[in-house]
Amino acid sequence: MYTFVTRDENSSVYAEVSKMLLSTGQWRKLKRDNPRFNLMLGERNRLPFGRLGHEPGLMQLVNYYRGADKLCRKASLVKFIKTCPELSESCSWFPESYIIYPTNLNTPVAPATNGINHMKSNPKTDEREVFLSSYHRRKENNEGTVWIAKSSAGAKGAGIVISSDANELLEFIDNQGQVHVIQKYLERPLLLEPGHRKFDIRSWVLVDQQYSIYLYKEGVLRTSSEPYNSSDFNDKTSHLTNHCIQKEHSRNFGKYEEGNEIFFDEFAQYLQCSCNTSLESSILPQIKQIVRSCLMCIEPAISTKLLSYQSFQLFGFDFMVDEDLKVWLIEINGAPACAQKLYPELCQGIIDMAISTIFPLNDSSQKTSVQQSIFIKL
Repeated sequence: MYTFVTRDENSSVYAEVSKMLLSTGQWRKLKRDNPRFNLMLGERNRLPFGRLGHEPGLMQLVNYYRGADKLCRKASLVKFIKTCPELSESCSWFPESYIIYPTNLNTPVAPATNGINHMKSNPKTDEREVFLSSYHRRKENNEGTVWIAKSSAGAKGAGIVISSDANELLEFIDNQGQVHVIQKYLERPLLLEPGHRKFDIRSWVLVDQQYSIYLYKEGVLRTSSEPYNSSDFNDKTSHLTNHCIQKEHSRNFGKYEEGNEIFFDEFAQYLQCSCNTSLESSILPQIKQIVRSCLMCIEPAISTKLLSYQSFQLFGFDFMVDEDLKVWLIEINGAPACAQKLYPELCQGIIDMAISTIFPLNDSSQKTSVQQSIFIKL
């Protein structure tokens, strides 16, 4: 009999994992503060990493990697990509981005000519001047001038403004009172027909305790309900594909797809018919390369291979595709939700690939071989 504790009542993924563990009859749930557990399904921002792995005779496993927030907060991701040599020198899949602090926070300002070196040595570097330099250069060269400002800790479309006016963007941030990222807006996205609509792609990635990286074979497109309108950036339903924004603000939510979701089989058919290309040859190789680049570069900082406890984590990678079929990384979620119909398969996969490999169940061997077929090892 194995034991686990749960500390996050808001995670729908790990609530399902918890139910599945109990249903095996080989796992027992303890009170949340009991230290004698095999598995902790914790709350991402309140994990007692320093207390893990010190119970005599117990192997302990936790569902997050310490330090993974370097990838999962917007400003931290920008900083990581800019300061990681392997990424900064070859990264062509991340939009031009800058970290901006409100002026009332009195943070150091990175010189426009020396921003990266300043960023490496200073934990709070404001790139306002660097952004303005790029903004004016683009404007003079008649390049794309639309940018998007996003709260570093924001979610569900909150704290976002899209504009081609640098002053408007910076004034918005200064009134928010928290760090934001200003990112080059992708002005020529691949659009879905009918409806001439934007979409993004959510891919789920599982990293196990051995730091093997698995891409879940299924993915989902989150679609807009309204036509893409490059002349009106105030219409969030046209530009932001977050379900909560679409559901709350668009009368057409669900008009084109149930729940504004398209899964990979249907997307593959669409690409073949509309773009004369395949998902397998054009989109997935780019997704795999981006996922692997990000997670391999951060491995030295977060791996638990040599620690007294072990970690695994499910990540949600969000991508956009432009009209040239180029894939762009938008952000990485460290505690992703899941499309409703995928919960049973994905959560069983987490158990079989990341939990039962350490704490084997009596009948786990057959399940694990089945679950390997729904993951692509990168």
